[in-house]
Amino acid sequence: MLIVNAAVYNGNDFDRESRVRIRNGRIAETGKDLRPEAGEEVTDLGGHFLLPGFVDVHIHAFGGWDTMQGEEAVRAMSRGLLKMGVAAFCPTTMSADPEETRRAIAGIRAVMDRPEKEGAAVLGAHMEAPFLQESKAGAQRKDFFTDPSMEKLKALTGGDFSAVKLITAAPEREGSETFIRQATAAGIRVSVGHSAATAEQTHRAADWGADHVTHTFNAQTPLHHREPGVPGAALTDERFYCEMICDGIHLHRDAVRLLALCKGPDRAVAITDAMEAAGLPEGEYALGGQKVFVKKGEARLADGTLAGSVLTMPEALGNLIHLFGIRPEKACAMCTGTPAASVGEKLAGSIRPGAPGVLTEWDADWRMCRVLTGP
Repeated sequence: MLIVNAAVYNGNDFDRESRVRIRNGRIAETGKDLRPEAGEEVTDLGGHFLLPGFVDVHIHAFGGWDTMQGEEAVRAMSRGLLKMGVAAFCPTTMSADPEETRRAIAGIRAVMDRPEKEGAAVLGAHMEAPFLQESKAGAQRKDFFTDPSMEKLKALTGGDFSAVKLITAAPEREGSETFIRQATAAGIRVSVGHSAATAEQTHRAADWGADHVTHTFNAQTPLHHREPGVPGAALTDERFYCEMICDGIHLHRDAVRLLALCKGPDRAVAITDAMEAAGLPEGEYALGGQKVFVKKGEARLADGTLAGSVLTMPEALGNLIHLFGIRPEKACAMCTGTPAASVGEKLAGSIRPGAPGVLTEWDADWRMCRVLTGP
């Protein structure tokens, strides 16, 4: 497939001269001089915007399937997310019984080893538990929380933690320095989250190797002018990538704009933190074995606690532009290349040779028209 007459997002701006060729499920070529090959399908976008596939590094579930259910669920998520324009994602675990966690990690590994032919790529697990702080549990089950160690991580992953791309941890817990240093040395990105850490403890976590903050502002200390806590350190420490749930529910408009201004498009990471109701009607669902009630776009436990979201990545980009007033070229980075970079992914989230052949078309009013996947 050759895509012509498009404003192609190049990671910083929009190139109206470039053309894009997709072959065998990958970006094969880009350039202004590309010409149709014999028998090749030509897709004319009529001047619309062409974006890389989305990258979601924090998503628990989608379309009724949850990461914690294992391989079948992760495969179903992969297929469903591709239809939403997601090129790659990190299936995200919840606090759970160790055996359930091992099953989830094994399922993620199975899909990494044998990817879905027509599905979003699985980059590796985002383990959002169990090394979290009880006072900042949010919708996580705190009865399984524990102090971090590599030995515990090995036990939770069946002895093979190579499928873990990212792990959330509260750096104030005992053993955190050793764990963060060892985890990052093993190639696992460490994210500060579900934490009551002070700003000083958060900066120290970065000294030890942490470079990511889980759903900034949510389930952590508040931003106070004398005690800035996790958010204050996250916004001012250039080493951190900062996640943000852009559904208009988890964060006030000014909080999103503050994060975007402080971190810029190269460090602000849009996520969905989606639970199983994403892509489905309102009603009663579950998250981590707990009942979740979805109404008016909000997912909450019986006690009113927010329990993930029903956000999709196309909605996140639309919200950044229309609801939060972020310039399109910056918002696009926050939903594609920056999330990919935050977990060390070099191809997904970009339009360059070798990248996934999953692209999205957007009109002049920044409404998504369709998902493009070549032959």
